[in-house]
Amino acid sequence: MNTDINKLRELVRHHERKYYIDDQPEISDADFDALMRQLEELEKASPEDIPPDSPTQRVGGGVALGSRIPHRSPMLSLDNTFGRDELLDFGVRVRKLLEDEPVEYITELKIDGLGVSLLYENGVFVRGLTRGDGEFGENVSGNLRTIRAIPLRLTSTADNPVPPVLEVRGEVFIPKHLLGDINVQREAEGETPFANPRNAAAGSVRTLDSSVTASRPLDIFIYSLNYVEGLEFATHTEALEKLKSFGFKCNPHTELHNSLEDVIIYYNQWVEKREEIPYEVDGIVVKVNDISQQNELGSTAKSPRWATSYKFPAHQAITTIKQIEVQVGRTGVLTPVAILEPVKVAGATITHATLHNEQEIANKDIRIGDTIVLERAGDVIPKINDVLKEKRQGDEVAFQFPDLCPTCSTPVQRSETEVAVRCVNAGCSAQLKRRIAHFASRNALEIEGLGPATVNQLVDNELVHDVADLYTLKAEEVGKLERMGPGLTHNLLHQIEHSKDAPAAKVLVGLSIFHVGETVAELLIDYFLSIEGLSQADAEAIEAIPGIGPQIAESVSTFFAQNRPLIEKLKAAGLRCFTEEVVKTPKILEDTFFSGKTFVVTGSLTDMTRTEASTQIKARGGKVTSSVTGKTDYLIAGEGAGSKYDKAVELDVQILTAEAFFEHLREN
Repeated sequence: MNTDINKLRELVRHHERKYYIDDQPEISDADFDALMRQLEELEKASPEDIPPDSPTQRVGGGVALGSRIPHRSPMLSLDNTFGRDELLDFGVRVRKLLEDEPVEYITELKIDGLGVSLLYENGVFVRGLTRGDGEFGENVSGNLRTIRAIPLRLTSTADNPVPPVLEVRGEVFIPKHLLGDINVQREAEGETPFANPRNAAAGSVRTLDSSVTASRPLDIFIYSLNYVEGLEFATHTEALEKLKSFGFKCNPHTELHNSLEDVIIYYNQWVEKREEIPYEVDGIVVKVNDISQQNELGSTAKSPRWATSYKFPAHQAITTIKQIEVQVGRTGVLTPVAILEPVKVAGATITHATLHNEQEIANKDIRIGDTIVLERAGDVIPKINDVLKEKRQGDEVAFQFPDLCPTCSTPVQRSETEVAVRCVNAGCSAQLKRRIAHFASRNALEIEGLGPATVNQLVDNELVHDVADLYTLKAEEVGKLERMGPGLTHNLLHQIEHSKDAPAAKVLVGLSIFHVGETVAELLIDYFLSIEGLSQADAEAIEAIPGIGPQIAESVSTFFAQNRPLIEKLKAAGLRCFTEEVVKTPKILEDTFFSGKTFVVTGSLTDMTRTEASTQIKARGGKVTSSVTGKTDYLIAGEGAGSKYDKAVELDVQILTAEAFFEHLREN
């Protein structure tokens, strides 16, 4: 019996691969369903012996989201290039760093979906993570297991055995033509339709109920081998071919090029055919093919230097402005928004476009009733590119910017130093709604399900008065809100609880401090180590951080001086970054060996990664850069230091061995 059931499992796996990965089905859907039912019946006899990689274990059910788990290595994002000149500049940087070695490039379509990493041990799928913040990903293994294009067991032969450990990265997506069917169902169930296929893919993978994921037509392309034991590859192309042999689905539209001029030809071909592509694509990805060259080029804190995305031009359409409304942002800024005659751009129906500020309207002479050229930059953000003044009929109306806040009627504030017009009433409900929505956004605490409609209800019903009140919400309160049934209520409260694990930099972004975005937040936390430490610093101490100017420093110190009760409420709510982080005096204020010096870390360090070493240096008041220059004080040289070592010798930069570096860490 065991032999028969194992053969049947292999047969089902074979047909899954032919249908979902190779796109070459060998049997009908009915015959496949019959095989699956036969396997399910056989497994019912011995449920305790069902292996986790059995095809029957894809069927979703129950809660699937898990904890945040660190990536084996950071899951970096790509730098973007727009236009031929920027792409050629990328090539100049690559050749300069490689000292004009010949470079071969590999290109592929840039899928606009949800990035994930998949871990296999002895050929069996064991874990899947979202990208998260790049350092930590969310465990969505149960949901990913339902996607049939993801093999639960890799194909292994005597000539091509699978390695003991393998981690790959890929992009989960939903075909464009299936989005409409999903949205019809969501609207029938009283849920907000997905704005685009990317949002649909992300929402489907990050849902609490894996049966929902299983019901969605999710697909995946694997685009890189991140980690492997027992195998080595000379090129990215070789790695992709090996992944295909193991049963992974990779994008078929990859090409090799000997020059960026050839890359531009590839790009132009796909710009012409972009509407024919069955999934959302917003550009191409260009990578250096040689893996040793990739290693030499390395990465910045955010992006690899050996790859870039070459974005497609924005889609455009012509429509008219029906009205102009003014919205109040989370920092009190009044933003004019054009209400448009609905128009389709890049597959999405657009009804609104930001006009940015009062000065923008005046400079472009934008009027109610104007015919305008609308474009979606990056196929996401709609903006008015041009006003077709030759089409004016004479009944267009000039817009008068309000002198009172449209929400709370407080007189607005204008400044000679900035174009923004502000509502200065801290109690303005519009500001509160925007602050909460921002707190829940992807760049901050990523609270799934806390969209504008729900936020509006929470504020209007006086259930929340600041972001900390989210953590005291009760199921019976939320359940009374419109369209918030038991399932959505449970999902929202779970997501709010889950957000307590957010790192300090994410929470700092979520606090809506003027001038503090992701980059500034990371700088502040790198140096002060915790929000608590930062909150106790004055403007002078904050401004001492390289890259932080007086305007940001004053904004941050003023915020914490005025919002101490809010910080105490967040601490009491149990956010991990307050309750578990070690609160230390900022070391940038101490006189250490590292204070005020610039370091470059290269090679392999025995006791820590280069990222960890950089964090330790910054915590002690030093600065870390990626390139050796005349301004570098010390090169920390681990094993295999390479060209940076030679550069340091050439420029007479002092060199520290790994042992000497660790000794300074212990002493400081």
